[in-house]
Amino acid sequence: DAPVSGGDVGAREARLSIMVGGDATIFEEVKPIFEVIGKDIVLQGGAGAGQYTKMSNQIAIASNMMGVCEAMAYAKKAGLDPKMVLKSIESGAAGSWSLSNLAPRMLSANFEPGFYIKHFIKDMRIALESAREMGLKTPGLELALSIYEELAEKGEENSGTQALYKYYID
Repeated sequence: DAPVSGGDVGAREARLSIMVGGDATIFEEVKPIFEVIGKDIVLQGGAGAGQYTKMSNQIAIASNMMGVCEAMAYAKKAGLDPKMVLKSIESGAAGSWSLSNLAPRMLSANFEPGFYIKHFIKDMRIALESAREMGLKTPGLELALSIYEELAEKGEENSGTQALYKYYID
């Protein structure tokens, strides 16, 4: 298994993160193929480890996206220019790929998909089911999933994940 992360930008620029699960010998044989599309290529363990890593990624993104959207909506509501706020916070402790790459899209009302909400919902459901099987509490993931499901019900399932911003500003 070899799920990827990096969205449309990472795919276009051949900078995807590739999370691989499988045999180490085979991994070394196929690594040159992965290098065509990715830059951070890590063998995580045996078969299935790549998928668990991808779910860890999606869990982190779920809560991070809520924080990014809340921060931008807060800045706007406080009478600040969210684009200027973004310039101040993206290089500090709040910095993340989502903040640097998706917040500018949000603020420009560009909700074209780099990663579809409907696919993110699928991933979050898989992660939530897996976490429950492990006995792990994931309240941030549960909240993010419920909000994204609400957006999908309102017709946003084919929008990019950054359309979460609409939940806060509409």
